[in-house]
Amino acid sequence: MQMLRVSFIVSLFLASLALSASGSAADKLVTVRVASYNVEFSKSATPEQIGQMFKPYKLDLIGFDESPDGDWTARVGKVLGMKYSFVGKISSANHKDKYKTILSRTPLEKTAEYSLKGRGWNPASVVRAVTKIDGVSFAFYSLHISASGKKDGHAYNLATEVLPKEISERVIVVGDFNNKIGDAAMDTIEGSGMRPTWKDLKIDLSTQFTYNALNPKNSVGVIDHIFYNTSSGAKATDGSIIELEKPLSDHKPIWAEIVFPREIEKTK
Repeated sequence: MQMLRVSFIVSLFLASLALSASGSAADKLVTVRVASYNVEFSKSATPEQIGQMFKPYKLDLIGFDESPDGDWTARVGKVLGMKYSFVGKISSANHKDKYKTILSRTPLEKTAEYSLKGRGWNPASVVRAVTKIDGVSFAFYSLHISASGKKDGHAYNLATEVLPKEISERVIVVGDFNNKIGDAAMDTIEGSGMRPTWKDLKIDLSTQFTYNALNPKNSVGVIDHIFYNTSSGAKATDGSIIELEKPLSDHKPIWAEIVFPREIEKTK
């Protein structure tokens, strides 16, 4: 009986050590859940319907494009309990209600919008904000850009002029890029130190599409993406294209869970 008691106590001690070790490992990581959605100026759904659709994903940040102006993004946030939003002032191609916006569960700071120039329709832009999640700071970008080549479009402008000036250690960029992974424009963005979450998740994009959700016969593949900066040491651990029984836009929404180290190793 005494031996059994000692064995039980030792087992409890080892179990507590294991829990402590796993807890301390978890404490060194910050998990961020983000989404991106081109809502086609809310033509096919109300902001409340879009909020209900996103509820199961328990998101921290959402980037919208082709979003209506005014309180549209805040109305999505009201459904989700996400109180903070930022709406850009540049409407894509000068069309009505095609703004880039950010919705956040945590307060937004240092909000800005950058005009992007290049081949294709203009103007294009990307909105940016900084927020803290679990005490850690992130820069979050939401964009809508035209399809282009390696050095002649909005993607090149983003990769060579906007992102190099970013001072935050952890960066997430989401949006409708109008190019597929593997295209020259996307290679340019990856070359700037950004990685698409699809690569971590090992999703075969060749059999998938994000546009056109309303007319699949005219699909052009996966053109909506989520990127993070590789220098952060992050990795996407979950995510997907969200498949809806009844589409709420001509694009499909996408989401990802990205895990970031709290302490970033400095390169020598």
